[in-house]
Amino acid sequence: MSQHTIAVMHAVVHHHPGHRAPPPRCCSRGHGRSSVVVRAAAAATVTSTPGAAATAPDSPSAAFWDYNLLFRSQRAESRDPVALRVTEGAIPPDFPAGTYYLAGPGMFADDHGSTVHPLDGHGYLRSFRFGGADDGGETTAHYSARYVETAAKREEHDDAGGASSWQFTHRGPFSVLQGGNRVGNVKVMKNVANTSVLRWGGRVLCLWEGGEPYELDTRTLETIGPFDILGRLAGGTTTDEAARDDDSSEAARHGRRRRPWLQEAGIDVAARLLRPVLSGVFSMPAKRLLAHYKIDTKRNRLLMVACNAEDMLLPRSNFTFYEFEANFALVQTREFVVPDHLMIHDWTFTDSHYVLLGNRIRLDIPGSLLALTGTHPMIAALAVDPSRQSTPVYLLPRSPEADAKASGRDWSVPIEAPSQMWSMHVGNAFEERNARGGINIQLHMSGCSYQWFNFHRMFGYNWQNKKLDPSFMNIAKGREWLPRLVQVSIDLDKRGTCRGCSVRRLSDQWTRPADFPAINPGFANRRNRFVYAGGASGSRRFLPYFPFDSVVKVDVADGSARSWSAAGRKFVGEPVFVPTGLSEDDGYVLLVEYAVSDHRCHLVVLDARKIGERDAVVAKLEVPKHLTFPMGFHGFWADE
Repeated sequence: MSQHTIAVMHAVVHHHPGHRAPPPRCCSRGHGRSSVVVRAAAAATVTSTPGAAATAPDSPSAAFWDYNLLFRSQRAESRDPVALRVTEGAIPPDFPAGTYYLAGPGMFADDHGSTVHPLDGHGYLRSFRFGGADDGGETTAHYSARYVETAAKREEHDDAGGASSWQFTHRGPFSVLQGGNRVGNVKVMKNVANTSVLRWGGRVLCLWEGGEPYELDTRTLETIGPFDILGRLAGGTTTDEAARDDDSSEAARHGRRRRPWLQEAGIDVAARLLRPVLSGVFSMPAKRLLAHYKIDTKRNRLLMVACNAEDMLLPRSNFTFYEFEANFALVQTREFVVPDHLMIHDWTFTDSHYVLLGNRIRLDIPGSLLALTGTHPMIAALAVDPSRQSTPVYLLPRSPEADAKASGRDWSVPIEAPSQMWSMHVGNAFEERNARGGINIQLHMSGCSYQWFNFHRMFGYNWQNKKLDPSFMNIAKGREWLPRLVQVSIDLDKRGTCRGCSVRRLSDQWTRPADFPAINPGFANRRNRFVYAGGASGSRRFLPYFPFDSVVKVDVADGSARSWSAAGRKFVGEPVFVPTGLSEDDGYVLLVEYAVSDHRCHLVVLDARKIGERDAVVAKLEVPKHLTFPMGFHGFWADE
């Protein structure tokens, strides 16, 4: 496929009403074959079926179209709930009343020539609300979608006078602006609230990796404003138990593993110098909440973790864990300082521990200088550090009592899992007593290879030509390097000393890429049998690994795997389990199916017990075509 063809395809992919970008070059009749491509592309735009321009449904051209259309901007909102049409099956009568919230980006291209990385796209919250009945007595579902009105969104979006226009002014950590202020632009921290969503204590929160959550109305999705959880804590929203469990002594914070005094003092000086620069120049908060949270169903607590702003640039990581009751009253906080340069995206917990699987990184000095100029994304300041052939697993005591029991182990020294992997997402973790009086800890998660993970090319984004290249996500060694499902097992004796750690595939029957592991939430933090994840069937030659087109159900007990796959040119997002009974797989799996070549989205309801059988699909609900949305990230099911 020629570079000109790719350029024209890219222009059409990002076409939208009101886009005032200049027309593609070389589009006159005098350019022979190029003019044919342009006319075909233009026709595709009108019919909203760009794949029709491809000669075959499984070709490099179709792969490019399908992949890029998965990240096409959606400017429209649905402020009033829209009834969804059931196109296949029926909503089952035992489906519970509740709402499925899905967070993700909605805007990637502005009206001034800039295209941002998917991770920097403005947050666009979708909701699917189940409940009530139609005239025929059938359960109904309604869809709504609205942008999260963050400070950055209000600055970059102008809808005065009924006309809507966008101009990106914030770089964001992963992007480079092509229009507007580029060189010297210090607007890096663009809180887009697009990564995950949570309903807790009667509030809906949209979270992002580098800033405070935003609160939205649970029904209308109207943005209420920033929800400053950490600021509320400073105001004294705590319980008596929190005061007892807040152990912030130097020994508790640092453990026993310390660097030489002079080296530690140097890091302290660097941290003090960096904080005002990061805060004053780049508007970074002193502490940033991670987008991934956990819910302890046994204790009915929300668990969250924050890092210090300077951690990304220094060989030391600060983690503060918070546990909240249902009304957001703080139950306890625990702070830990780890002498390692780490990036954490997801994490987990057990009854006694917070569990971090560390992704080792290093400061890239040349990349940092380029990032400061604005000609390279800010993330260029970091690089993965594959110098160790193992994965650090930090077992941090969840309480002072748990710390005292583990007298034989220094928590600041990680357990080195005997397999180097970049931790992606964790589905579950639990601990059980063993015959020696110690505990066995087991994690079900996804991880990828350091050889594949690349900060600069995630999702195939290329800031130099504003394209998404699907080949990066579908490399020849994708089966070995891309995310895969694994089980990490740790054996501790009664003094907390590690007697063994192993890593193996979660299923030998499913060896293709998979991510976004999920379980029945009622089995969180205890032994579970089933794990559900998004996966790749490998049915498409030019998109064999990503985007995912399947849901795989793994039986952890025997390693067997069964799957359901979307037919044709369709992709799927993260699965979410909706329980309806006492048995672990008694319930339904919700996911969005993206029929990109038809410009359609469907919410799919699968019978969890029938995954792998022909009648696994219980219902498909169609989102109105004009509201078709780009790929979402993480979702949340909330019972009414």
